[in-house]
Amino acid sequence: MSKNNKKVVPESGKALDALKYEIAAELGLPVGKQGLAGANVEFATELGSIPSHSIKEDYWGHITSRDAGAVGGTITSRLVKRAEEMMFNL
Repeated sequence: MSKNNKKVVPESGKALDALKYEIAAELGLPVGKQGLAGANVEFATELGSIPSHSIKEDYWGHITSRDAGAVGGTITSRLVKRAEEMMFNL
């Protein structure tokens, strides 16, 4: 079975990334540039639960599967809602 990860609209990548980080910030997840300055990340690195050298701008490895899934689910919900709004406005 082959995977097809090609985007239907390749230009949508930046918009999807922006939405991903917006939702992560709303959920309080320490990712991206916002997460680097966050007190939660600083505290966690001091305790050793997150190695400080592992936190990068686009690093999600310290995020639980549940939280990452919440971001993906929220993205899907928002995109479906936007599509429904567009259909009702036609």
